[in-house]
Amino acid sequence: MSVYEYEAKSIDGEQKSLSDYQGKVLLIVNTASKCGFTPQYKGLQQLYDRYHDQGFEVLGFPCNQFAGQEPGTDEDIKEFCTHTYQVTFPMFAKVDVNGEGAHPLFQYLTREAPGVMGTSSIKWNFTKFLIDRNGNVVKRFAPKTEPEKIEHVIKEYL
Repeated sequence: MSVYEYEAKSIDGEQKSLSDYQGKVLLIVNTASKCGFTPQYKGLQQLYDRYHDQGFEVLGFPCNQFAGQEPGTDEDIKEFCTHTYQVTFPMFAKVDVNGEGAHPLFQYLTREAPGVMGTSSIKWNFTKFLIDRNGNVVKRFAPKTEPEKIEHVIKEYL
């Protein structure tokens, strides 16, 4: 199995296969617009700008499971990300990342890269999963880990 087996709805409502990103290094992030970590959008966009031409993609998945910090519609989220942080990396429709209703992609990611002490659940917004060019989950980063702090790891896989 790899992330390429999964599909997700884009923030514009189109079904998208993650196989479209085959051969690229991916950083998959559950995001939120009203979180203390929301300014990480800026760092994520900077990484995307810096390495996109080398085969790097950031994939943002809004989630409202943590203290209701992503209450808006997909349209609201897209507008916020575009206008406030000039996000140009791919954003997807709002998903659940934990529990019975968790999106299958996040069920896979959390199985492949457990959290602290082997926990499978995602602790908070802006948990990041690094995927290599073969679609394998290679690393999980905590919400508080700022995008610029993982740049060196991303570069290893590029």
